[in-house]
Amino acid sequence: MSLEIIDYHPELREHFTALNIEWISTYFIVEPHDREQLEDPEEYILSKGGRIFFAEYENKIIGTVAMIKISDTTYELAKMAVSPAYRGLGAGLKLGEHVIAEAKKLGCTYLFLESNQKLTPALTLYKKLGFIEVPVGDTPYERANYKGEMYL
Repeated sequence: MSLEIIDYHPELREHFTALNIEWISTYFIVEPHDREQLEDPEEYILSKGGRIFFAEYENKIIGTVAMIKISDTTYELAKMAVSPAYRGLGAGLKLGEHVIAEAKKLGCTYLFLESNQKLTPALTLYKKLGFIEVPVGDTPYERANYKGEMYL
């Protein structure tokens, strides 16, 4: 019964999409920028140097996260989602730690994320991972009223 982080494979695309649509639509409206990334992650994330990871538990995909490349030294931690039935197992923490480790390997010096103030468990996780709250600034998301950053 171990929780493992695995890399994206095309056959896992449906999990990336479904997990994210599930959490976004629970709290917010799925926005056009979400749809672009979720419906074609190969084009909007992977082809630009980004990465996608999954949390696998007992042969089930229970969570996912993306690293979106902004520049050679800047990445965004995005599209993190864990199935409600599997929350509390530490999948979010493990996914976040994996992104930070991978970002360092890729030469990233600045990692950021955008979220919403009402997602208290997520904000608590980001703080535990080491993200510091900063002003939001420009964002493609209506729902983003929180920004966290870290220098690696």
